[in-house]
Amino acid sequence: MSEQTLEQKQKKTKLVLSNVYNLPAVSQVMMEVSNLLDNPTTNTAQLSAMIGKDQGLASKILSIANSPLYGLPRKVTTIDFAILIIGYQDIKNIVIALSMIESFKNKTDKYLDQKEFWMHSIIAGNASKRIAEDLGFRIGSEAFVGGLLHDLGIPVIHKYFHSDFVEIVNKVNEGGMTFAEAEVDQLGYGHNEIGKFLAEKWNLPQAHCNTIENHHKPHSATENVVLASVVHLADYMTQKLNIGAFYWDNNIELDETVIETLKFDNREKLEEFIEGYKELFEREAESLQI
Repeated sequence: MSEQTLEQKQKKTKLVLSNVYNLPAVSQVMMEVSNLLDNPTTNTAQLSAMIGKDQGLASKILSIANSPLYGLPRKVTTIDFAILIIGYQDIKNIVIALSMIESFKNKTDKYLDQKEFWMHSIIAGNASKRIAEDLGFRIGSEAFVGGLLHDLGIPVIHKYFHSDFVEIVNKVNEGGMTFAEAEVDQLGYGHNEIGKFLAEKWNLPQAHCNTIENHHKPHSATENVVLASVVHLADYMTQKLNIGAFYWDNNIELDETVIETLKFDNREKLEEFIEGYKELFEREAESLQI
């Protein structure tokens, strides 16, 4: 650690994050959609009309619904049909997750390509849902949100700690640190902890906060271990298959506790499982026009 102590860096970072939380970050449409979904008298037409006011939100919901990994049986061409086939609760989860990613988005620069980050997030989210369902775990909706938001801390650092973001990249490129080491050295916290801090501030369910915090080391999760393991595996698979990969995860290591947690017989069986997703990941990338 340089000049400042770890404790001083953490205090400074938390102060900035507290101010970030107070910013009016969520779009009006997303807030109104969320309120509509909380109202038991809301009907599909009202919800569809409100989502339709935000074309960016509408197009993202449709792209998720039509994702090969998301796995809906029919092509979804309208928001009405998306609501009908996905369901209110899952639509709400999607809207909340998208609103968080949108709120912390910054301009693309040479350090973070927003399109590349979005593709990584959406593939990890859709893959998490599919993996959970294929393995027989009834956590598809939670897995989708966990996968979509697992790296939330990265764009937050890029937007609100930009000079630190640059220093982190430099420390990795020139100093031989890993990104996890460089984040803590620069800010006192890793992107996983920063993401968790904001998820808690936004009152996300504890399962999501816990997954964001432990997506690189699911064995450290004190609860929702299966959820964290599924998201970790999906994240690892983007690098392993080199589809939807994000450079912050370069040299990501598999937490081998997922083998037992997700009920694979051994590492070889897990590798076969991963390879079996290659074509699906390729179709996903094509559908998202990577």
